[in-house]
Amino acid sequence: MFAISDLHVAYGQSEVLHGLNVSVSPNEIVAVIGRNGMGKTTLMKSLMGIVPTRRGSVKMEGAELSKLKSYERVSHGLAYVPQGRMIFSGMTVRENIETGLASSGERNVPDDIYELFPVLLEMKGRRGGNLSGGQQQQLAIARALATKPKVLLLDEPTEGIQPSIIREMARTLKRIRDTRGLSIIVSEQVLSFALDVADRVLVIENGEIVRDDARDSVDEAEIAKHLSV
Repeated sequence: MFAISDLHVAYGQSEVLHGLNVSVSPNEIVAVIGRNGMGKTTLMKSLMGIVPTRRGSVKMEGAELSKLKSYERVSHGLAYVPQGRMIFSGMTVRENIETGLASSGERNVPDDIYELFPVLLEMKGRRGGNLSGGQQQQLAIARALATKPKVLLLDEPTEGIQPSIIREMARTLKRIRDTRGLSIIVSEQVLSFALDVADRVLVIENGEIVRDDARDSVDEAEIAKHLSV
């Protein structure tokens, strides 16, 4: 479904990602975990075309994405929920979700999005800036789903969200995967969330993937060492 090959990304002369190789299967949830500054957000931004790739390949279903603009990647089926959510605070919940409909050709928010996030239906007339952090995260995911993606990228979705909402988010992401048949790549620092949601766990350290384990074979103590400062 999604293949990253020999991905090198740099800011000026400073290379941040050093030849990453990652493959994601259909309907698979992959968690990329690591400490701050290890390259998680740079990876997400480069996959979305926000940060240019120095060298390497990003393919979805065999189609090369690495030279495409961000909006062109969306039309190929890639969706992105950035760190900090970045919803439009002055627009209503419904209007926020509608911004994602342009690429899908639909005019109205599909009912199944509100079924996934009932609180957004209750608050569809409320301004996004008046929602709690957890509700804003749901709104950002709903906006991304409105583009009808094949692959969903989530950058640190648990940041600033209370533990009970984090557990609910893990269940929701697995439901999205199961009902919509898409693949999900999530970057994260919270190991418990990654283990809750992922089929596979990758550890990124200093711009390189240093572990790639199926969820069932994860050694939590070993991975935790990579997350400690």
